[in-house]
Amino acid sequence: MELVRWGGLCYKRSMPSVATNRKAYADYEILEKFEAGIQLMGSEVKSLRQGNANLRDSFAIVKGNELFLLNCHIGPYKEAGPRGHAPTRSRRLLLHREEIRRLIGKAQQKGLTLVPLSIYFNKRNLAKVELALAKGKTHADRRQDIKRRDVQREISRALKQRNR
Repeated sequence: MELVRWGGLCYKRSMPSVATNRKAYADYEILEKFEAGIQLMGSEVKSLRQGNANLRDSFAIVKGNELFLLNCHIGPYKEAGPRGHAPTRSRRLLLHREEIRRLIGKAQQKGLTLVPLSIYFNKRNLAKVELALAKGKTHADRRQDIKRRDVQREISRALKQRNR
């Protein structure tokens, strides 16, 4: 289970995700996580329930006093016919006004980006996006992460060997 901030409070999230952005953890240093609603069409919700979503290369931007999710690919729902949705259209994210103001202030800082980490359905069957305020990693940061993982792996192996 994972703690997610929503409405100024923290909640436990235990629902399985529809789509995850694995590349975000490799490319960005995650500073803070938020839960946001997402404004979808009916065919998009049905397509999400089938698992037809991809968050790679997607990001959130601020336009006016609203947040929008761009480049999020939600595949077409076959039964919708010609009146379906455009797969990569921009979708409005739903947050409290205070949270949007705070994110606008933080997102305007140099080097900070809003990156979606996952899309999932909560207990009330509403589609939610887990957003992260993130800072891009440099090549040296990535190498340092690899070193840290290797050292941690060696320590766990040594402890496992010692406890036998």
